[in-house]
Amino acid sequence: MTVEPDWIAVDWGTSHARAWAMSGEAVLAEGAPGPGMGTLSPDGFAPALARMIDGWRITPEIPVVACGMVGAKQGWHDAGYRTVPATPLPDRLARVPADIALHIVPGLSQTAPADVMRGEETQIAGFLALNPDFDGAICLPGSHSKWVQISAGEVVSFRTMMTGELFAALSRETILRHSVGEGWDDAAFAEAVSETLSRPEALAARLFSIRAEGLLAGLSPGAAQARLSGLLIGAELAAAKPYWLGMPVALIGAATLAGRYATALEMQGLQVVRTRGEALTLRGLTAALGSTKGNTA
Repeated sequence: MTVEPDWIAVDWGTSHARAWAMSGEAVLAEGAPGPGMGTLSPDGFAPALARMIDGWRITPEIPVVACGMVGAKQGWHDAGYRTVPATPLPDRLARVPADIALHIVPGLSQTAPADVMRGEETQIAGFLALNPDFDGAICLPGSHSKWVQISAGEVVSFRTMMTGELFAALSRETILRHSVGEGWDDAAFAEAVSETLSRPEALAARLFSIRAEGLLAGLSPGAAQARLSGLLIGAELAAAKPYWLGMPVALIGAATLAGRYATALEMQGLQVVRTRGEALTLRGLTAALGSTKGNTA
């Protein structure tokens, strides 16, 4: 049966892309998985989207609302950035010259300290659509974790931490690759979080201790993995303390990683709200649909 959407939602990141056929807020169908921005040249986006939504009945008038790295300089069309403080979504989206009615959500930027986000603003918009009175911190764990200060419906400030990318690099490209492996140890994770949260300046030395403990004390690969994760997340929490100390915190992300952040924050006596990133992306794209009216290429 042919899918006939009222509009199409697209989340296009660096490593993958997803598309949904929408009728209002309801999902009619999900498209085939697509390639990420990192593997495409600018002229490859249109064919990639066509493959993702193959079999859907669309016309040039049906809005396609996209977020993420599709709007980067290396993406389909540079959607630019809006400087904070700002609402997560603009009044008008970036309109792409194309055979379809493609609109891209612009990212957010911060001048001092310099920072940018692209894609997360849509998840934040989705969260605020469901929680319009929220004032506090939003954490979006990932390869590049974001800590975001929210007040009166605006993103006031944010910081990006390369925690996930550091974990991947240290566990695969350094001497710790001989120590870190499958498995998990809750106690090792909790202890490591406390260590670097209290003394982040000792992080470099404690990282090498993972290797030494494996050689001298038989630290298991799973405990080593938990310890590495805990050390890095603890250091991140130390740097982000101005965002979460004494504030409500909402976590947006994949269940396993968000669960680790929730554990680390709950150790500090905080109550944490956990949410699913994909659901909030769709909610944010739905909110962005209203910003397509009047857009022209």
